[in-house]
Amino acid sequence: MIGLPALGAALLLLGGKKLDKAGPYVAVLLSWASFVIGLLILLQLRGKPADDRAMHLHLYSWIPAGQLNLSAGMLMDQLSLTFVMLITFVGSLILVYSLGYMQHDPDKRRFFAYLNLFVASMLLLVLADSYVLLFVGWEGVGLASYLLIGFWNWNPEYATAANKAFFLNRIGDMGMLLAMFIMFWAWHTVSFSGVNAAVAGTGKGTLLAVGLCLLVAACGKSAQFPLQSWLGDAMAGPTPVSALIHAATMVTAGVYLIVRSHVIFTASENARLAVCIVGAITLAGGAIIGCAKDDLKKALAASTMSQIGYMVLAAGLGPVGYAFAIFHLVTHGFFKAGMFLGAGSVMHGMNDQVNMRRFGGLWLVMKITWVTFGLGFLAIIGFPGFSGFWSKDKIIEAAFEGTGWKPWVFGLTALLAAGITAFYMSRLFFMTFMGKRRWTEDVHPHESPLTMTIPMMVLAIGSAFLGLILGPTGIITDWLEPVVGKHEDSQHVLGGAPLMGSTFVLMVIGIALAWKMYWRDPVPITPPVGSPLTQAARRDLGQDDFNESFVRRPGLHLTRSLVFFDNKVVDGVGNGSAAGIGGSSARLKKMQNGYVRTYSLTMLLGVVVILGAWWVVQ
Repeated sequence: MIGLPALGAALLLLGGKKLDKAGPYVAVLLSWASFVIGLLILLQLRGKPADDRAMHLHLYSWIPAGQLNLSAGMLMDQLSLTFVMLITFVGSLILVYSLGYMQHDPDKRRFFAYLNLFVASMLLLVLADSYVLLFVGWEGVGLASYLLIGFWNWNPEYATAANKAFFLNRIGDMGMLLAMFIMFWAWHTVSFSGVNAAVAGTGKGTLLAVGLCLLVAACGKSAQFPLQSWLGDAMAGPTPVSALIHAATMVTAGVYLIVRSHVIFTASENARLAVCIVGAITLAGGAIIGCAKDDLKKALAASTMSQIGYMVLAAGLGPVGYAFAIFHLVTHGFFKAGMFLGAGSVMHGMNDQVNMRRFGGLWLVMKITWVTFGLGFLAIIGFPGFSGFWSKDKIIEAAFEGTGWKPWVFGLTALLAAGITAFYMSRLFFMTFMGKRRWTEDVHPHESPLTMTIPMMVLAIGSAFLGLILGPTGIITDWLEPVVGKHEDSQHVLGGAPLMGSTFVLMVIGIALAWKMYWRDPVPITPPVGSPLTQAARRDLGQDDFNESFVRRPGLHLTRSLVFFDNKVVDGVGNGSAAGIGGSSARLKKMQNGYVRTYSLTMLLGVVVILGAWWVVQ
């Protein structure tokens, strides 16, 4: 399964220009072949009892080193296979879409090679049976992300965006490495099974340290506070990259890491609290940023940040939220990937413009894009019956479970952010497709080819019906129960019906405000100055300022300090020793002058010293 897209990446990168025409189709076929294999494994596991559906595949002894005896192996259980189906199905649709989107790009063979590399790395990440092997896939998707974001690196801005994503993800990677170091120190193992078995007898301090380090890793990969600023700039890459990496798969890897490590987080209440805080801050901050963005793709990026915040919040709630985090992850993969592909279709018809203030009225000339994007829009705002209604609202309900201050803080944050989501996504939809035309004279909008619209249709169907299939039927929670545990319903502090009614009312208010401001009233071409909050949101709520103050500058000072230490202390000791020996040698060699009288005098002095020492001793 992993080998097929990896083989495609190798063939396309090493095959040369002779694969320029056939290479992209080979990449698409190999990706679909991985999906078929995953589907066959899924059907095989469905035929087994629920508690007997995990398959362990030992490959070889990988790191036999003293106490660390690590084997390379695959773990195929309900959680990993859920990701396999999402990665291969949505990923393959995006590869098909890319055939049309990248049709005229002279480097499309290299682009498809990178896409295959990403799919292979992501599959390795979710199928690994240990944290070390997971980390190999983790770094693979980081590399593929860097290559794809900076694919058009002839543009300095795009190259800078790729570097920014790469460096901020490395901060998260340090958290992952520290977590593995602590695991080995405390438990002498980094395999999932070994770690899970050792957690029960471990002190709270060790569990908290591991949990916080894993959270740092998740923040980097999933663009969560405070490492979220790279996601908006990552829109510099081709739009299929945004759909595959920054909507459906890579940015959800952090959620996978937390849920896969659920035994650790379940045992550490403080680690779960930290996860909830990060998720709540990010889902609220992403929603506020989305309200002020005029760039179509950056508005969707802010939305992605916010929606993953919902997933992280759910994962931090513990057993009541693990399954719902994955449920929303799956539905989000469909409706957000569909909307990103819709954004690419709009750009395709609008000469690559992304300023929504220059759109409007596109529903008349891009009806397929309008309808498919509209279904994703209804899903993300939680319109009753659509996917987001079943998955995101479950997270809001779970956030209100329990007693004390936490349900009110986290529940109200999730609830209010749902209303803001309805506003900024309605703003995006109305500015792009509805209202009066605001096109520039050189633009002639048109619908995209079938290679682009068919994947959008399939994803739109999932946006409309996938939540209905998985949610009310209990399929998703029953499927994940053997891995993450059974969800026990408890009392909501607001009650079920009032909570559902509140969510619906906030959604309607958000839509109505957006309708008034961005459909009924004229949309100004030049954005107004706006309130201080709007200005701050346009600047991503100071994310880059935060990075400048707390990441870049401290990093520079630390680097300079280390360079000074290396030059003056480490090199100073070595160079000083060498200089001392060299100076001593230069002085000693003057005694070897070839004169007999000098040697005789030296011998005489030696005899005197020996006799003097003997006399003193006696």
